[in-house]
Amino acid sequence: MSALCPVCNLTLPLSLIQSHVNSHFEDDEIDPQIESDHHLALQLASSSSSDPSPSSSASSSTKSQFYSVGNGGLICLLRNCLESELKSKSKPLECSTSLLSGYVDHFQSSKEDKGWGCGWRNIQMQCSHLLFYREEAKRVLFGGSDFVPDIPSLQRWLELAWSKGFDVSGALHFDNRICGSKRWIGTTECAALLRSFGLKARIVDFAPKKSKSMYLSVPGSAIAPKVKSYGPMDRYVVKKGGSGKGKAVDSHSSNASRISKGAVLMEWVWNYFSDNRLNVSSGVHMTNKGPLYFQHEGHSRTIVGIQRRLLGTTFTPQYNLLILDPADFTRAIEKALIEKRGWEGYLKRGAHTLTCPEYQMLYVDNGIADGEELEKLKTIDSHFVEF
Repeated sequence: MSALCPVCNLTLPLSLIQSHVNSHFEDDEIDPQIESDHHLALQLASSSSSDPSPSSSASSSTKSQFYSVGNGGLICLLRNCLESELKSKSKPLECSTSLLSGYVDHFQSSKEDKGWGCGWRNIQMQCSHLLFYREEAKRVLFGGSDFVPDIPSLQRWLELAWSKGFDVSGALHFDNRICGSKRWIGTTECAALLRSFGLKARIVDFAPKKSKSMYLSVPGSAIAPKVKSYGPMDRYVVKKGGSGKGKAVDSHSSNASRISKGAVLMEWVWNYFSDNRLNVSSGVHMTNKGPLYFQHEGHSRTIVGIQRRLLGTTFTPQYNLLILDPADFTRAIEKALIEKRGWEGYLKRGAHTLTCPEYQMLYVDNGIADGEELEKLKTIDSHFVEF
């Protein structure tokens, strides 16, 4: 009986695989939790008979199969299109600036998960970036396996996070079981999964003040008000302040009534990718910021950047979110970007498209939490930005 090494993908007899996996890390002191996760990754890779995935091979039962884009990936192709657009459509009274995350693989929904799998696909996109750019994340994510797991394996990892005490109330909402399920998940489940590895996943809620008591209830947070939730994809959380109530953190909340909700959200995304710098030169810039898990009622997508155009004599800002949608086909996006024709329809979303009453973002801060900080991450909390 053989198994696949989750680190180097080498197939070895099961009796040798554990010592082989450990050899990849023998020069470093291995954290007991990471070593435990290595063992689980190995179990997932070798237990295809119990995997709800239709695949029968050990390797494909854990590693998600997706269409890999050449030429540096979709973000590189997107950068080329934005630069070409800047050269061909530049106007005397227009200043255009685009900010992009680094490498992100696009994971499209398949016929098996169509209609319910977008949350998992966005987790996969988030993880593809983390594994590509952050050595600290690569070390702890999925037992150091260095690849993005498929949905059945992600479901197992989420159950393990619940068993460790992450998002206890949220786990109860799902009866502590998600494996083999087609139930929708959202940012709360993504946060619980990533936090279980020590990653500092943060959630931000965007909603009108009057709807806080209605929409910011979440089974996954012990500090949330006890109000009926609208379902697992619409579960929102509140950051506990001195009074135990929602605490607004947006600097523009005082005059939000004079700004459309789309503008508030767009400005937040711009500040995130620009790292709150006031002056960013025109052009296309790769940033050190990761993609954003972007949730709203009924669907979720991944924001990989933002474009700002300063128009007219007043230089009024006009924003476009740059988004990867699991509902789109990867090959179609790639083709449009390579041909530089029709790509805007796949990736650009203006403020006028933000018509939902509430939105939610998730991003991952740098660093790995442990000790007391890790314990605090078990309670899923968020910042609230008022429309």
